Amino acid sequence: MAYQKSSYGDPTAQNTSHFANSGVCMMSSTWRDEQHPSFINFISSFLGANSFRLNFVRIAPDLIFNCGGLSVSFIFVTNWNCNNIEPVFGRVKKLKEQFAHLYVVVSLPTRDQNDSFVRSYFKYDMDLGRPTFVPVQDIEMGLEKIVKIAHSRGGTIVLYEAHLSFYSGSLLNTIYTAACKQRDALSKMKAERKRSVQRMDIFLEVITSIPSIDNHDAYALNQAIGSIEAIAKASKEYILENTDLSADKAEAIVRFFRDPKFYLNPKIN
Repeated sequence: MAYQKSSYGDPTAQNTSHFANSGVCMMSSTWRDEQHPSFINFISSFLGANSFRLNFVRIAPDLIFNCGGLSVSFIFVTNWNCNNIEPVFGRVKKLKEQFAHLYVVVSLPTRDQNDSFVRSYFKYDMDLGRPTFVPVQDIEMGLEKIVKIAHSRGGTIVLYEAHLSFYSGSLLNTIYTAACKQRDALSKMKAERKRSVQRMDIFLEVITSIPSIDNHDAYALNQAIGSIEAIAKASKEYILENTDLSADKAEAIVRFFRDPKFYLNPKIN
């Protein structure tokens, strides 16, 4: 991809007094070869200004920072392709199981790419914060966030809130809000499913207490007629017309709900 000059001025000119003796940055040689040479030169200068020594090695993540004795790994997506998203999330799911401190920095300069990212985040069932995604406006900002996260995890400075800052936090706030709504919806679905199971258990317990009626018959009655109340009101003819139950079983059901002498007798299996 074409390298564009940063709109934030010369990053190497920033005050780096609190970054002294930062550590080592290992860059994937494969990832390096996919980037524009001028961007790699920019990275080298930026890291040097922040006291990081840059090494090119064969590693699975794109970047690994060793800072303060802690290794922090990064996937750095510099070109979000809306038409080829699956490889990105497949790689994220694989590496998050291998690296405890993994961040995914994604450059999203256009609104279409932003929208694509948000849709894909939920499509591929990402767990919020595992790993942390850091959307940024451009690749220069992405590199700045990466270095600040590496420093913060190494304990040399306070976390710069890299995972919350993008378009004043609006995109990740949207993701967080949507994730919470999705989680609430799933919780409600699970609760409703649990209540449905409980209701079915009660239904089966009542209906199979009728002599000669088994689980298969109970499910058939539930599908064809519905609730216990509806079954209790159903006639023998209606039961025969709408289920595969025999005449004897239909008679037993009608008598069970309408003849006290019948339903007070113990069931004999």
